[in-house]
Amino acid sequence: MNEFKLNSISPIDGRYFDKTKDLNRYFSEKALIFYRIKVEIEYFISLCKTGIPQLRNFESKKFKELRKIYQDFSIEDAKAIKEIEKVTNHDVKAVEYFIKEKFDALKLSDYKEFIHFALTSQDINNTAIPLSIKDFIEEVYIPEINNVLDAINTKCKELKNITIIARTHGQPASPTKLGKEFKVFWTRVTNQLSTLKNIPNSAKFAGAVGNFNAHKVAYPNIDWKKFGKNFIENELSLNYSFPTTQIEHYDSLAALFDNCRRINNILLDMCLDIWSYISHDYFKQKIIKGEVGSSAMPHKVNPIDFENAEGNIGLANSIFDFLSNKLPKIKTTERP
Repeated sequence: MNEFKLNSISPIDGRYFDKTKDLNRYFSEKALIFYRIKVEIEYFISLCKTGIPQLRNFESKKFKELRKIYQDFSIEDAKAIKEIEKVTNHDVKAVEYFIKEKFDALKLSDYKEFIHFALTSQDINNTAIPLSIKDFIEEVYIPEINNVLDAINTKCKELKNITIIARTHGQPASPTKLGKEFKVFWTRVTNQLSTLKNIPNSAKFAGAVGNFNAHKVAYPNIDWKKFGKNFIENELSLNYSFPTTQIEHYDSLAALFDNCRRINNILLDMCLDIWSYISHDYFKQKIIKGEVGSSAMPHKVNPIDFENAEGNIGLANSIFDFLSNKLPKIKTTERP
């Protein structure tokens, strides 16, 4: 274990880093900055296609160079933005200034004032964060849940002919097949995963209070609602939320968190059942050479992985519960 892990306050970045390290591509500070830059660049490119007079002469062959700003985004770039933020004390504005510096380097200074044109910070945050969550769900979460489902299904097949005494109210009941008991969990997770896949990744993009006010004043002949919908759905592959206030209403995000919490609860239920099977001697745990089950009782092999899962799932669910309750009720500038 390196010093970074040893000095981490959270076990997510410390003890469990080997299991969670893939998440920093989506949820680290560097990742958030990356997604913000991506949205800003793609927005500028979309503006160039609207016919705005000041951008008509921007050569489309330059789009590739612009996209390289986020495609080649490095840790040094992230550090540079954090240095700018020390002055601005505003994270999104620091991203804007960084991109303007890149425009200067590319000899595109004449166009740099259209970076972040007529936007509020939440136009960037409410697209960058859903984009990062969408990528995580598609690239990591669903494949990992499918791996769990495959493992459960394997156990269903291995244990399909093994008969055990089922328990109700904690007491011996009627016989059942052990494979069938695992099939219950496989079915429940499969159903919830199917529901999760249909939850939209919603994004807001409509200016300071959701009306495209500044856009319409500057260029009244452009259909900005149509522009916003096209940008969100066709350029970023997100679901366009309209109408909104200054912020996205987070109902879809709350639904996603609730769905993840249900999947967690099913897996937690399975952990509790397996713990019970172990305690009733239906299962025996493998003894791994060198591992110590108890500091005082060396003959023991404790079900620590299932107990650990129970605790971590409970903690994750409490955060999901807080966010899904808090976010849809967040204050806006329009509230008296």
